[in-house]
Amino acid sequence: MSVILCTAGYDHTIRFWEALSGICSRTIQHPDSQVNRLCISPDKRFLAAAGHHTVKLFDIKSTNPNPLLTFEGHTGNITSVAFHCEGKWMVTSSEDGTVKIWETRSGTIQRSYNHGSPVNDVVIHPNQGEIIACDRSGSVRMWDLAANNCSHQLIPEPDVSVSSVTVASDGTLLCAANNAGNVFVWSLVQSYDATNVIPITQFSAHKEYITRILLSPDVKKLATCSADHTAKIWEVDVMSDSAGFQGAAGEPKPFPLEATLSGHQRWVWDCAFSADSAYLVTACSDHYARLWELHSQQVIRQYNGHHRGVVCVALNDYSESR
Repeated sequence: MSVILCTAGYDHTIRFWEALSGICSRTIQHPDSQVNRLCISPDKRFLAAAGHHTVKLFDIKSTNPNPLLTFEGHTGNITSVAFHCEGKWMVTSSEDGTVKIWETRSGTIQRSYNHGSPVNDVVIHPNQGEIIACDRSGSVRMWDLAANNCSHQLIPEPDVSVSSVTVASDGTLLCAANNAGNVFVWSLVQSYDATNVIPITQFSAHKEYITRILLSPDVKKLATCSADHTAKIWEVDVMSDSAGFQGAAGEPKPFPLEATLSGHQRWVWDCAFSADSAYLVTACSDHYARLWELHSQQVIRQYNGHHRGVVCVALNDYSESR
């Protein structure tokens, strides 16, 4: 399959879609709980579905409806899941306050890092040597896997839950979003023995909760999803304010707004860019996922079939030679 598109949510099903036709090609039952997040392995072999206390790993190319492996060890809702670039390990975050690294083949926990507060999201730095997670207490932590410790703790807005983080595919930028609707952007500069984190800008993106923030593969666009029933696309402008969040020139400049994707009837929970950064899929509580062409800002496909809110989407349309 050249394009793998999956959605899931509160109806306890995972659906695979033919992206262009909008036809649901396969449905997997997930009876244990709702599905909070989905992630497709880089080689397109596996789908990880994060639920209440477990992550289930499914074989994408098999018709077997049962998971190959169930990862057990969290004691709260699992909020995010991501694969190592070669699929050797997987990282998860949970409302139990921990970030865990799992060996993919055996399902065993290799590391566990404690935030002391429910963790909302986790991403893997492209260097594969750092993971970045955010939590309800308002902190963003960078965990150094070689040193096995927290190398940075950022608190963009004290006591405001940081809902989502995203890191650029080239490792140059880190963005975070919080429950006040604000976006924070840092430059990541690699030195000989460390990553330096330098604030670039911050801005108000939505007047309600931001549920997801995501940089496009080409690092030219930033998507934000919100409880305000919209997703927005921002132009990544790293020259916004070289002096940082509170620069000498006054208020930092926001990223320019490229598009407001309206038409969702309820909260927009998640999104995924196409490999060429030209399309975005959104997942919404109104039961639908939508494929947007960003140039025209139009919905070109709507995925109908879920009976309750769709809260997560995963897309892998990278070429097989990647």
